[in-house]
Amino acid sequence: MAKEKDFEEMLEDLENIVTSLEKDDLKLDESITKFEEGMKLTKLCNTKLEEAEKKITILLNENGEIKEENFVAE
Repeated sequence: MAKEKDFEEMLEDLENIVTSLEKDDLKLDESITKFEEGMKLTKLCNTKLEEAEKKITILLNENGEIKEENFVAE
């Protein structure tokens, strides 16, 4: 079974796709295929980022209760 790529690996793949598209030496069909692959990777990266944002929380102890709040960067 193939291991799922982590965020950094997907981002590197996306950067490689962008580089190959910028070279302008691909045929139209190849460019479209690369673009589609890049869009899929972009969606996966966004999903991973959204999952990470949901996991980032601050636990506060108020009146003996643990309160979970979303992380907000100041």
